[in-house]
Amino acid sequence: MAQWWRSATSHLRTTASNRHHHLPSPLSTFRAAPFHTIQATPRDFTGSRVSSRDRWQGRIPAVVFFQNLLEKDPASRSASKKHLLTVEKKQIKAILDSPEAPFFCTTRFPLQIRAGSGSMHLLESGNVLPIKIHRDEKSGKILNLVFIWAEDGMELKVDVPVVFKGEDVSPGIRKGGSLNRIRPSLKYVGPSEHIPSKIEVDVSNLDIEDKIFMHDIEVHSSLKLLSKNEKLPICKIVPTSLGNKDHLVSN
Repeated sequence: MAQWWRSATSHLRTTASNRHHHLPSPLSTFRAAPFHTIQATPRDFTGSRVSSRDRWQGRIPAVVFFQNLLEKDPASRSASKKHLLTVEKKQIKAILDSPEAPFFCTTRFPLQIRAGSGSMHLLESGNVLPIKIHRDEKSGKILNLVFIWAEDGMELKVDVPVVFKGEDVSPGIRKGGSLNRIRPSLKYVGPSEHIPSKIEVDVSNLDIEDKIFMHDIEVHSSLKLLSKNEKLPICKIVPTSLGNKDHLVSN
């Protein structure tokens, strides 16, 4: 099958490079999406047999809907633009095998829904955010995918993973301390186009007992941190038994 799903990649990367972002601090990083255009086809039926057949044919069952469909209050839910889909297994595997793979569920992708596999007839298109990969517990094979619509200006709540860098030159770690990763992610709400796929926290200047707090992280001004206390630490350099000795010697 021709890999027609790659056709829009070049244009989208050019578009992404022209976007304006709020300048980040050394403690945070905005990262452009890899911008594979995910190609999907509608599916009319559900059930384990139908899903098994789709997977046998090299396709993965998927669904896309508005995030408010997950709200506890039924009055706040919207079932409009909910679509049952299948996506190409080869394409999803190519995305997951890329360097951005750990951040798949915080990366916005263009989605095109076509009448059939390889069809040029476009039924609907938009931007989506993956929120769930269901895998088989034994084999690890992908069973299905869940996406939410993520158009410009659409406010989403997203857990953004925290990635630590600079451990190899951190003074505290060089003395024998270790990095206590207190929070592996931070939850934000804001326009989908400004949600970063990850937050990089630089610990290269931290000594033993030094901390980095939630309020130290700068993201786009439109994003709001969903935390009752922004003074809570994200990480801390803690002394080990060896680190204690080295720390005392250095003093």
